[in-house]
Amino acid sequence: MSDTLYDEIQREIAKYPDRRSAILPALRHAQEHYGWLSPEALEAVADGLDLSPARCLSVASFYDMFFLQPVGDHVVEVCTNLSCAMIGADKLLKEFERELDVKAPGTSADGTITLRCVECLGGCGWGPVVSVDEEYEEHFKIEDVAPLLERLRSTSRPSESHA
Repeated sequence: MSDTLYDEIQREIAKYPDRRSAILPALRHAQEHYGWLSPEALEAVADGLDLSPARCLSVASFYDMFFLQPVGDHVVEVCTNLSCAMIGADKLLKEFERELDVKAPGTSADGTITLRCVECLGGCGWGPVVSVDEEYEEHFKIEDVAPLLERLRSTSRPSESHA
C-alpha cells in the first residue's frame, strides 16, 4: 500500500470513535487510488483498518458506488428506477448500449467508457437522470447520447492500455 493511501485511511480513522466506521471513506480513497477495488486495493483497506479483506469486500459489494471490476476512463450510469423508467430510461440505456456496442454493465472495446445501470440517482423530479463521472445530467434525451459520448471520447487518455 502506498504511504499516501495509508495516511488517508489513518486520517479517516481519526474522525470516528471506532476505526471500523471509516470503512466507506477508506474504500473510496482506495478506489480513487487504484481506479477500482482490486484485490490489492481491498487488501490495502483491510491492512489500514485492521479488518479482513473479505469484510471490506462484503461492504464494497453492497454499494453500487464501488467498482469491483476495472472501469474505463469515464463512467456513465443510467438511472433505471421507476421514475426514470417511466419516462424513457430504458430507451436511453439501449441507445448507450448501441452507440458503445456494449451491454450494461460493460466497458467499450477501446476501454474509454464504462456503462452501468443504477437503481436510483435520487433525481426523480428531473429524470431521466444519467450520471457522468459522478456529475448528473438531468432531463437526458436520446439525442444527447451521441454528443455526450463524443465529448467523453475526446477527453479520454490517449492510447493508454486499459485494464
